[in-house]
Order: sequence, then C-alpha cells, then structure tokens
Amino acid sequence: MPRKVLKTAKGPMEIKPSKESTWVCMCGLSKNQPFCDGSHKKTADEKDGVVYEYDEEGHRKEVKN
Repeated sequence: MPRKVLKTAKGPMEIKPSKESTWVCMCGLSKNQPFCDGSHKKTADEKDGVVYEYDEEGHRKEVKN
C-alpha cells in the first residue's frame, strides 16, 4: 500500500564518511532511497507552507487541507 511522507527539505543531505561524498535523500522522492537520485529538482518551485503530493510518475498536485 502506498504511503504519504511529509518532507520539508528541497535537496539532499551530504555525508562525508570518506574521500567521496554520499548524498542522502531529504525530499522523499528518490527512487533509490535512502540515496539521492536528483528527484529533488522537481521541488525547486514548491511554495513554503503548502503540502504537495507526487504520484508514481512524479506529477505534483497541491493537497488541500
């Protein structure tokens, strides 16, 4: 069953455990969880304080409260 995950971050978090950085998804959209796959680029124009829902194809709609 699908679930909704509410996230506020609009970009990945960098972790530097060794010589190479590891990027962890903070937006909840990556298909390669917990790692970033660049999907956060879809969130760049989201408005603060608005809740959005993304479908499996990455289409966004605003959730009315």
